[in-house]
Amino acid sequence: MNPNITVINPIKIDRQEDKIRVAAYCRVSTDSEDQLNSYMAQLRYYENFLSESETERLVSVYADEGITGTRMDKREEFQRMLKDCRRGKIDRIIVKSISRFARNTKDCLSVLRELKELGISVMFEKENIDTANITDEIMVTVMGGLAQEESASISNNVRWGIRSKMRNGTVKFHSSPFGYDLYNGDLVINQREAEIVKSIFKMFLSGMGYASICGVLNENKIKKDEKNTKWFPASIQYILTNEKYIGDSLWQKNYNTSMPYRKVRNKGELEKYYINNTHEAIVLREDFEKVQKLIEQRKHPNKNLINNYPLSKKIYCGKCGSLFKRRYINKKSYWVCREHYYNAENCQIKQIPEQAFYTAFTAMYNKLKANYSVIFTPMLTQLQELKNKKYGDNNQYIEINKETAQLREHMHVLARLKTKGFLDESKYVEQVTEINARIEKLSRELRKIVRSDDEDEMIEQIKEIASIIENGTDLMTEFDDVMFESLVDKIIVRNREEFEFNLVGGLKFKENSIDNCT
Repeated sequence: MNPNITVINPIKIDRQEDKIRVAAYCRVSTDSEDQLNSYMAQLRYYENFLSESETERLVSVYADEGITGTRMDKREEFQRMLKDCRRGKIDRIIVKSISRFARNTKDCLSVLRELKELGISVMFEKENIDTANITDEIMVTVMGGLAQEESASISNNVRWGIRSKMRNGTVKFHSSPFGYDLYNGDLVINQREAEIVKSIFKMFLSGMGYASICGVLNENKIKKDEKNTKWFPASIQYILTNEKYIGDSLWQKNYNTSMPYRKVRNKGELEKYYINNTHEAIVLREDFEKVQKLIEQRKHPNKNLINNYPLSKKIYCGKCGSLFKRRYINKKSYWVCREHYYNAENCQIKQIPEQAFYTAFTAMYNKLKANYSVIFTPMLTQLQELKNKKYGDNNQYIEINKETAQLREHMHVLARLKTKGFLDESKYVEQVTEINARIEKLSRELRKIVRSDDEDEMIEQIKEIASIIENGTDLMTEFDDVMFESLVDKIIVRNREEFEFNLVGGLKFKENSIDNCT
């Protein structure tokens, strides 16, 4: 009897969950059209790279565009990738080369060690290095060092070229201050903004301070930028001391340090180059010089100036809520709660020396400066993540961002076609102009969605504070009234030994008074 055989076909089982979860990271180091095209090519390459693999599957592509490779904390996508690694979402990372991953050897090894501890390997395609093999760490050190040296060499060459142009006066502008627009490397007056600049100089010469000028501008809803960012004293001070408004240019006010790269203020370490008449002026030279003299005078409030006190209308009593008033006794300045001054039984907080507030503010600033990256970087990251989550389910918000990304990609393709000679200049300009107009319209629609949000305004204000502190002096040795006006909204006196500084944007920091309160 012949056996009856039935063939049971195999069942195709989806083994997606068993596959190694792979992430790809790509980055370009400049904003040039060719590099942007390279960025798009990398993005598409990794999206298709593992589509047919039986053992690996692509979970995400992380791509930073036009951001330096020497500072990992400046690369948002890189940081997002590390977060996903820590959350157990990734098993392996593929990157084109070590220089795309990091050009700072120390940071590179630090991240690779952390990833290895998490059980995550990194494959560098160009160097054919896989960190799954522990002996490769030595190779990574060598290659990372070469990448760092290459980055330093390129940066030095770029710096030398820029400084040469500064010396002979041929350097072009790469950004425009408020009051000007940038066209082909030249500054052209923006008439609307120029009138605001003139009014700021006029108000200051009439006796108004930075905070008062901000109040006038904000109350009258005078726009600082397209985001409707509020005016801050630091912005006013920047305008009043900027030589650009008399048609001159001072080059190399700041410079980048060597590895790790960091932008710092030039306090005499390098040459500065002052060039007259580089563009059209907005303010008369004589008015600008008067303002500079007045600013110097106001740095010494007790000399020939009346009622010019940085602490005026800033100090409030934490017990009764009254505003503090200034008193001058035996050649010393004090601040006292008005309620206590008129009736000591109603409030027990006694007068406090003015210097106590100055000392406390100086100490607070130095702490914020020393712990800048610990305080502001994670704070801004968390606020941005909360904002993104809020709009994660907003279809209009998502569609606008998606269309904007597609339009920018289209611009990159057009640029490539023009470079290769497949698209003439006039057609290129016509199409790019249309795309830019559409992007601007989408940006306006996006701003309408987020304009009324408290989170958006808070983020902008904290960014302003972070920028002020980041660019401020490394160590404040004496009270700085401009910095104080820029940062502090008010001071709450909890008691004679503890002050609460309420900063612009809602941040609050307590500081003890170490001055003698007698």
